[in-house]
Amino acid sequence: MMKKKENQVSRRKFIGKSLKSAAVASAALAGFPTIVPSSVFGKNAPSNTINVASIGCGRISVIHDMTGVARYAGARIVAVCDVDKKRADMGPEAVKNNYKRMQEFNGGLKGDWDVKVYYDYKELLNNKDIDAVHISLPDHQHAIVGVHAVNAGKDVYLQKPASLTIEEGRILADAVKKTGRILQMGSQQRSIDPWSQFKKACELVRNGRIGELKTVEVGLPGDPGGGNPEEMPVPDYLDYDAWLGATPDVYYTEDRVHSLNATFEGVVSRPGWLRCEQFGAGMITGWGAHHIDTAHWGMGTEYTGPIEIWGTASFPPDDPNYKGLWDVHGIFRTEAMYENGVRMIVSNELPNGVKFIGTEGWVWVTRGNYRVTDTDPVADDNGIKPIDASNPKILQSVIGPNEIHLYESPDQHANWLDCIKTRKEPVAPIEIGHRSCSACLLHHMAMKLDRKIVWDPKNEKIANNDPEATAMLSRPRRKKYDFDSYTG
Repeated sequence: MMKKKENQVSRRKFIGKSLKSAAVASAALAGFPTIVPSSVFGKNAPSNTINVASIGCGRISVIHDMTGVARYAGARIVAVCDVDKKRADMGPEAVKNNYKRMQEFNGGLKGDWDVKVYYDYKELLNNKDIDAVHISLPDHQHAIVGVHAVNAGKDVYLQKPASLTIEEGRILADAVKKTGRILQMGSQQRSIDPWSQFKKACELVRNGRIGELKTVEVGLPGDPGGGNPEEMPVPDYLDYDAWLGATPDVYYTEDRVHSLNATFEGVVSRPGWLRCEQFGAGMITGWGAHHIDTAHWGMGTEYTGPIEIWGTASFPPDDPNYKGLWDVHGIFRTEAMYENGVRMIVSNELPNGVKFIGTEGWVWVTRGNYRVTDTDPVADDNGIKPIDASNPKILQSVIGPNEIHLYESPDQHANWLDCIKTRKEPVAPIEIGHRSCSACLLHHMAMKLDRKIVWDPKNEKIANNDPEATAMLSRPRRKKYDFDSYTG
């Protein structure tokens, strides 16, 4: 077993301003592997090598997913794809740089093999030599590309959230089950490296260290309005229609998509689509997919969901004088009730993290000292503890051998690659990811409708007569890019 690097910093501590600095940041923020690759996959034998392709060459792909794969000797990134041709063409350089930096951990791999470039992911999926893909795309593409990938026989690492709508998430979960592929969600708070405190907090709660769980408080940031709405010509190197995918056709402007900067400084900046409801729900799914997933883990509700959801939120377009482009929620407070009687409160007014409150105390957990900026969460020396409790004895408690021990994953990408070999279920399978995402989307639905939503988690239906809420379970999709546009 390889020891963790001392003074390890968190996975999202800082973003660099070039490929080199972004890559260095990624190594630090990703933490270091706790499994020697050869012990997982066998000594670098070609027959044991997993050929991986990167679908998407943007921020998360370059500084997170490519790095996560490049640390392991048993996997090779052999292809990249992006509808932005400039980004795709820079993909092999990103792959090579990640392998060069990770030689201390991947057995000396330099990335000195040919990396094929694609501009259409469906052509990439047709390559039978590719075993697995990591999908690092905007939220509106996750479920559809995920279904196409498993139908093509690929195992998948999928960035969160699982889907744009609850309907799409169910379609994806069913496709994974039908095909028997391994799909790991990018819910890295479930893995020990670098955030072991989340598993510890959830085990303490599940084993009754705070008594009977009554309330869970989830703190998430909101997004400000802004963005330039002025129509712009589509760059000749961007397949904008394919970028829009199944969502409606709408004119191009840079702040709706991603930076036109054709360097990796542009790649690692936070893209505008994150703040457009056409492509996602904002921070309620952006950070919510992490923290609500953690809440479910501690609550023991990973395969179900809330039964009632209500709340309010402000949206920039509510202001009649608003002239910006971005329209996801800003400040908000939503609540939910679960069948087990636990109440969840989610708000931007709460500290960023998860607090479990029981009859005999509380446990608080977060990634560490963070604040959210226009680029990403960065370190903030504000004294926030990664894990805390109402009584220090709670944190000192040892989980006994006959108590509940949650799935132990040393590292999210390593767990995915290991499960590809063993065919065991990963730490964050699609069904769990779908349920976490569904809860987030129900909170978003309550924000939009400003009234209580009654939900049947077993049948995944609105439980009362509310046609508006029912209509929000899905969205119209352009046929050209729908689920049946590729069958594998």
